[in-house]
Amino acid sequence: MNSKTNVKANPLETEKISKLIILFSVPSIISMVVNALYNIVDQIFIGQGVGYLGNGATNVIMPMTVIIIALSLLVGDGAAAYLSLKLGEGNGNAAAKGIGNALCATLAIGVVLCILFNIFLKPLCILFGATEGILPYAIDYGRIISFGVPFAAISSSMAGIIRADGNPKYSMAGLLIGCITNIILDPIFIFVFHWGVKGAAFATIIGQIFNTILYIAYIKKFKSITLDKSSFILSGKVLAKVGSLGISSFITQIAIVLTMAISNNMLVSYGAKSIYGSDIPLTTIGITMKVNQIIMAVIIGLSTGAQPIFGYNYGCGQKDRVKQTYRVVLSIATLFLVLAFCIFQFAPMSIVKLFGSESDLYNDFAVKCFKIFLLACPINGLQMVTGIFFQAIGKPTQATILSLSRQIIFLLPATILLPITLGVEGVLWAGPVADGLAFITTLVMLKIYWKKL
Repeated sequence: MNSKTNVKANPLETEKISKLIILFSVPSIISMVVNALYNIVDQIFIGQGVGYLGNGATNVIMPMTVIIIALSLLVGDGAAAYLSLKLGEGNGNAAAKGIGNALCATLAIGVVLCILFNIFLKPLCILFGATEGILPYAIDYGRIISFGVPFAAISSSMAGIIRADGNPKYSMAGLLIGCITNIILDPIFIFVFHWGVKGAAFATIIGQIFNTILYIAYIKKFKSITLDKSSFILSGKVLAKVGSLGISSFITQIAIVLTMAISNNMLVSYGAKSIYGSDIPLTTIGITMKVNQIIMAVIIGLSTGAQPIFGYNYGCGQKDRVKQTYRVVLSIATLFLVLAFCIFQFAPMSIVKLFGSESDLYNDFAVKCFKIFLLACPINGLQMVTGIFFQAIGKPTQATILSLSRQIIFLLPATILLPITLGVEGVLWAGPVADGLAFITTLVMLKIYWKKL
């Protein structure tokens, strides 16, 4: 049986842009935020039930979870873009082949990472900045989380694929089930069973299992393509194209791993020389980054929700609709980031208290994290939206450059160099410095390409 596309007129080509953005981006935003909440919910309950050392442990394990997301999005976001482009070209057989190959690759990634994380858990914890006090909590939490890696990989990869198939509500439902399960089980396992960080880890992977079950059930429900046995026969050429389209998402995520590893170690090193010590900076920057993850999830969800609109209209030559969609998405993203900026600058303690009230020194550095590290967040929307825009229209080189610019080219050197003169606070100032330079880089690239489009 051959794969085929729906012969009816696709609303992506004819419907009002504003209506399409609401239809696709709202469920995508909810999905991304819910996904980001997995870790932050754990951290809130751990902070209240275990203390800041437990919170520090989640910050140490976070780079490992981001590695899972990075490789899953390499395949999943790439397959989603591939699906939209091939459907826009009217080639349903190729679209089905891309999705089938992506699903096989995702499963392999999950199994391999599960094995590797279990074997190398302790050295990885040390690599990502675990102090002597935090290490036992990190191992307890990470050991359990590692067994949920295959489920995390499938759920991260398939969310974007299902959205690109025109079913963002189903994608959202899967993530909601997982997150709600996690929220319900966290307090039970931590406060009733007294399992501490282990309880938070169990709650997380149980939620991921429910999410994965719902997503696997969707394999037989695709609307725009039909998957048969031939779709799952691996093709190096197809996987290479899928990977090239998803490389921007991969680099964005893997860059977070590198920056977290370096910033964690810099905070531990320079924190030991300050009044704050090593544990407080390591823990509070973790809280700041996870809250920022939610903000980024909104922007990424908005942008990836619009990805099918970008890709389909670009594929069928509707360039004006592509430009209009970009303008609307960027405007919404910037407005949201300005609102977030106001909270970070004028009411940071309202966020810090959610994760447990500690000493005055702890609260003082936590407030500095929000006010300094996220100082330039209003301008971050341009880079994130533009990177996903380039990815969606099949321009992986441009998307990759933008992904590299903020995290690798600018943030890493700033994280290493600024503490030399500014001490532990130099790690925090690296954030706005990198944001400003990435903003300028994106403006230049967009101006060059916009004329060609």
